[in-house]
Amino acid sequence: MITATPTALPEVQLVSTRVFTDERGQFTEVFRAAHYAAAGLPTHWPQANRSRSRQGVVRGLHFQVATPQAKLVWCTRGRIWDVAVDVRTGSPTFGRWVGLELGDDPGAALFIPAGFAHGFCALTEPADVAYLCSAPFDPQDDWGVAFDDPALAIPWPVATPITSAKDRQHPTLAAAAALPGRLPRFA
Repeated sequence: MITATPTALPEVQLVSTRVFTDERGQFTEVFRAAHYAAAGLPTHWPQANRSRSRQGVVRGLHFQVATPQAKLVWCTRGRIWDVAVDVRTGSPTFGRWVGLELGDDPGAALFIPAGFAHGFCALTEPADVAYLCSAPFDPQDDWGVAFDDPALAIPWPVATPITSAKDRQHPTLAAAAALPGRLPRFA
């Protein structure tokens, strides 16, 4: 079984699975569709991704509009500070974010619903992240908001973040909201 615990944004949930430990090491069943369905979480994950980041890297904040992606995120090596931002226009929690640390605990994952922007900061050298996506990545539907948007005021735990050129060009959430069709809608 799994336990899904709501965070400060209740739709974003910390997922815990049982970890079996013995003299050989550890084992955990990270996904079983019936357990996720019983917890009210998605069970269809057509894409799996993995990234390795250097300490101080900030990736994000990314989302899709036409084919929104829910994500199930694990840190499989090292530690990250994982962030989800509600970017759904019309949502009562629009513009609010939650951040929490994930380490290489095999029994801990973060569920981020569709319509939320996702990003993380690598706290260790290296930090490996694996995540499942509820919809395939579509490069024509690849959007983001600025990780350093002053209105969001996310306190990234790094003095000088290492980012991609693409991530440095994302607009603020207010600028993205001013562009029709640029943000997902709250259903």
